[in-house]
Amino acid sequence: MASEELARKLQRRLAAVQAAEPEPATEQISVKPRDPEPPSSDSSSELSAKLTRRLDINEGSAAPRPARVFNPFTEFKEFSRKQIKDMEKMFKRFDSGKDGFIDLMELKLMMEKLGAPQTHLGLKNMIKEVDEDFDGKLSFREFLLIFRKAAAGELQEESGLMVLARLSEIDVSTEGVMGAKDFFEAKMQALSMGSKFEAEIREEQEERKRQELERLQRRAAFKELQSAFCS
Repeated sequence: MASEELARKLQRRLAAVQAAEPEPATEQISVKPRDPEPPSSDSSSELSAKLTRRLDINEGSAAPRPARVFNPFTEFKEFSRKQIKDMEKMFKRFDSGKDGFIDLMELKLMMEKLGAPQTHLGLKNMIKEVDEDFDGKLSFREFLLIFRKAAAGELQEESGLMVLARLSEIDVSTEGVMGAKDFFEAKMQALSMGSKFEAEIREEQEERKRQELERLQRRAAFKELQSAFCS
């Protein structure tokens, strides 16, 4: 194999560097032998490290780089918490392989289920438009990019991705707007007035407090009624 031949060549070169001796003194000039220079040791160590790294890469045993942690709620602040959760549910529903990606065949099934089947070339173009890592499939982050582009008006009206964004938006019918474009514009205008995420958290906390207060009131009313019967 090419990697084994490269290893042999580099090992021979390393051995030659380590075995190198200073040139002997000539008869005319007496030259005191010099000690081996430190740079030779440094260069041999560096060469050994490069050789080991190259062999690890060729054999597929090199340690992978740490992956970047993705938080959709902080990276896609233009969407509400509920909207991101709804998109995640849809993504997981069509990720039939449960590998965290939607590949070409899964996207084909998705578009068929949405009533907008695409050609093989059309599906590939849909993925290509948001495929940032060029792996030929959609991660959840790339899936969210579809809706970001739609909200920002960066998609052609008749493109496959715009059709997907329009048909998969489950809140359109309840928002009282006509068409995905108006719906996205309405969402962006509302979100620009403040942090939608923080507002939803506060709303959930207030709702829990309200429910707890109602529970305590019902309990107090029951005890009062009970004591009236027992008196």
